[in-house]
Amino acid sequence: MPELEARWHQAVRVLGGANGPGDLVERYAEPHRGYHNADHVLAVARDADVLAEADGRTARERAVLTLAALAHDVIYDGKPGEDERRSAEWARARLAGLAEADAVAGLVLATADHTSADPLTCLLLDADLAVLGSDPAAYERYRAAVRAEYAHVPDDAWRVGRAEVLRSLARKDPLYVTPHARERWEQRARANLAAELSSLADPR
Repeated sequence: MPELEARWHQAVRVLGGANGPGDLVERYAEPHRGYHNADHVLAVARDADVLAEADGRTARERAVLTLAALAHDVIYDGKPGEDERRSAEWARARLAGLAEADAVAGLVLATADHTSADPLTCLLLDADLAVLGSDPAAYERYRAAVRAEYAHVPDDAWRVGRAEVLRSLARKDPLYVTPHARERWEQRARANLAAELSSLADPR
């Protein structure tokens, strides 16, 4: 069984359900996904689990977090806000009958603007940004994968848009909300953001 399905089934069982993952695997295998694919959501689920353990979360809270991590990009058409809304709806429908369905959908929806005052949601948001704190080689793979998703965008427009995104992230202080995430990723993430911004300013 693929890890996506295995993690889904395990989390649902913790919550006392038997809801299957439906088209989860097929969605993340869509050919237009360069970065927002199965590798990404599995990395988010793993990192979220590490953060949840460090934060002393219960098994049920960790199950909610896992399901939200797996569902947060299940709909991805390159339409910010709309993608997250539809992913949240997908999660709510897929988990119908579980008491935690709305909680999972709420976490997914929070990834639209990446802000929340809810501590559990903050674990997901930090895990979603963990890639920014990768080692240089992994960060370069991430950068190339994101660029591949926007291959239709001309280089000049890409540099302008990407730089705006990176500057917005760099202005966050701290970048990671939870203490364990800051300890693990903050310093390296800031170095990666600065390096990519510099490369965009001088693309030679």
